Amino acid sequence: MDYTFLIIGVVLAFIVLLVLLTRMIYTIQPYQQGIVTLLGSYKRMINPGFNLVSPLAVVLKIDLRTQVLEVPRQEVITKDNSPTNVDAIIYIKVVDAPKAIFQVQDYHIATVALAQTTLRSIIGDMELDEILYNRERINTRLRDILDEATDKWGVRVDAVEIKEVDPVGPVKTAMEEQTSAERQRRAAVLRADGEKRSAILVAEGQKRSRILQAEGVRQSQILEAEGARVATILQAQGESQRLRILSLGAGVLDAKALTVLSLDTVAKVGDGQATKILFPFEFSRLMEGASEYMGTSRQVPDRSLNTLDELEKRIGSMDSILGPIPKQDELLSEIKSIEDEIKAESEESTRMVTSYGKGTKAEAVAILPPADEIAPPPPSAPPAASTAVSAGATPGTSEPPFDGRRRAPPRPSS
Repeated sequence: MDYTFLIIGVVLAFIVLLVLLTRMIYTIQPYQQGIVTLLGSYKRMINPGFNLVSPLAVVLKIDLRTQVLEVPRQEVITKDNSPTNVDAIIYIKVVDAPKAIFQVQDYHIATVALAQTTLRSIIGDMELDEILYNRERINTRLRDILDEATDKWGVRVDAVEIKEVDPVGPVKTAMEEQTSAERQRRAAVLRADGEKRSAILVAEGQKRSRILQAEGVRQSQILEAEGARVATILQAQGESQRLRILSLGAGVLDAKALTVLSLDTVAKVGDGQATKILFPFEFSRLMEGASEYMGTSRQVPDRSLNTLDELEKRIGSMDSILGPIPKQDELLSEIKSIEDEIKAESEESTRMVTSYGKGTKAEAVAILPPADEIAPPPPSAPPAASTAVSAGATPGTSEPPFDGRRRAPPRPSS
């Protein structure tokens, strides 16, 4: 019996069964989803894993992962007529596989084409400066428009990002010149502002320096005037004491002694270098007194000498004539107190200048305090020298402190 046809039939049946099994078994990856169509009609969706379908069915696989689409670079005219090259990137994801297959021929091409036209429309409604600093607003607006348009395709637009905004050559050159001019303007403004602040600070420093110098001059003049006043008072007091001492010594002289002193004075006048000597009108009286003293004229009456008690009755006691004389220790202590005041005022001026140098830059321009607050005038107190003189009064006397006024000697008691 011939089994050739039987074997051939079995082999053909096995091949046909193997082909049918191959067409019936489909493996779907975890990131995919399958759509089954049978004889031109949609049947069902199959999930990831091992699936059996009809041998006559067709299975379409859809990638459910987020996909990146690049919008080609294109030249767009902005609202201010500035040609600009713009491109972008779109992130999409299929959320409804049947719509992505049956509602659009190729959702990739459709999405990119829609993004190109939409991007051209959005950029055309904006000026170049707005485009450069409003990218986030462009991205959001473009994403909303694309997401709404692709929703019926079963595609969701997750994000849209503008890659590059590149103005054409002439526009870029103009922008660079504008930027350079703006930077030069800002530099000029900052330079002028710096010079202004520097001039203000220099003027303020000069003002403070002049005020401090004027205050120092004022203090020095006050001290010099105070010293001159004390010196004048002491000189006047010394002159007064000298005259009183002379009057005390001359009280015991008689007419003959006075005549001798007068002649000595005339002799000293003649010793000078002058070629002309002028004598007063009363010089004849002096010569008459000298002739009487020499005995060539009338007899000079005798005059009794004054005693010490008589002189004190006439011109006062010795203490009242000499007056209070300041001691050296008192003068030194008074000078030291004046030096301490000058040193304290100098330290205060140095502290003010140092604190002003450390101040903020502040602060635009500081207002100086009044001059009396920087270095207050000395208190209206009695002069130091007069205090020292008063302090040096002789104990045990009733003579009041010297106050700069000339006092008349006490009258002798009758």
